[in-house]
Amino acid sequence: MRHRLSRRKLNRPTGPREALLRTMVTDFIRHEKVKTTDAKAREIQRLAEKMISQGKRGTLHSRRLAAAYLTDKNVVSKLFDDVAPRYEDRRGGYTRLTKLGQRKGDAAELAVLELT
Repeated sequence: MRHRLSRRKLNRPTGPREALLRTMVTDFIRHEKVKTTDAKAREIQRLAEKMISQGKRGTLHSRRLAAAYLTDKNVVSKLFDDVAPRYEDRRGGYTRLTKLGQRKGDAAELAVLELT
């Protein structure tokens, strides 16, 4: 049964899926924009919003939690020094998801995820 399960499996085992999401969230914060499939973009959006909320807290504990999840120390400092202060007055909704249509090769739904 599927009760109370909220994440997408993305057709991958747990380890590779977690690694994929960690690197994609890191790249999203680094470049502030990512183009990927709709399902991956929705998962990245969920996790990136949590990372930005950690950055807004600004405590040492939240910095260590973000550093444990993100794969690059420079991105952690960018999150806490540049990205999070931009959203100081906002209570959520830091990202925008725009659908692009289908990819030509496999007809996968594409989307662009960007910071607002």
